Amino acid sequence: MSLIKRSQPREINFTKGINPYAEGSIIAEFGNTKVHITATIEEKVPGWMKGTGKGWVTAEYSMLPRATHDRVRRERKSVGGRTQEIQRLIGRSLRAVVDMKKLGERQVVLDCDVLVADGGTRTTSISGAFVALEMAIQGLLDKKLITESPIKERMGALSVGIDRDGKIIADLNYEEDSTCEADVNIVMTESGKFIEVQGTAEGEPFSREQLDAVLECGKTALESVFVKQKTALDS
Repeated sequence: MSLIKRSQPREINFTKGINPYAEGSIIAEFGNTKVHITATIEEKVPGWMKGTGKGWVTAEYSMLPRATHDRVRRERKSVGGRTQEIQRLIGRSLRAVVDMKKLGERQVVLDCDVLVADGGTRTTSISGAFVALEMAIQGLLDKKLITESPIKERMGALSVGIDRDGKIIADLNYEEDSTCEADVNIVMTESGKFIEVQGTAEGEPFSREQLDAVLECGKTALESVFVKQKTALDS
């Protein structure tokens, strides 16, 4: 008997060109979750990278006050631990598919601002940030500032959960996430290689069989993400 209850993600939309000033911009939607994402190219790198001939990709993440059911206070002076952890996850996920030498000594900053949070804000940010990043890279190619794309392959992310019946559900919304026994964030390349897997048993511990089913479900669901990314970039 299959452990997988739902292997397809929620409805996915990537709307390009939201910000006319950014080198890449989209609104990424997974179900009701909406994230505004911009890519900014800076002709400089962090001080510790100067003179290396290599570039850098980094990210910032924030949630608008009424992105959630209750108002969240703005993080004005410093970011909280959760925000910092998500920013680092987005940045290192993107860096895994970028050849920094081909990027040259410049930095790409991805700003991810959550407009509506209905589960999967970090994975929506990652999947959307890749689209904005590739838009920015295409701009560099068009201007002949680089001669070859530094992007090695497409990548994306999804959350996969285990419900109270032990069944596997792809791309959790807020209600599903809040009642699941386990929640796993999967970041993967289009060729099926894992960049990061974050999983925790919030209720009952899960088995190796369930973990294998979670990874297989994530791989299947991400195929839809890659198709949507390609469609958006080709449009």
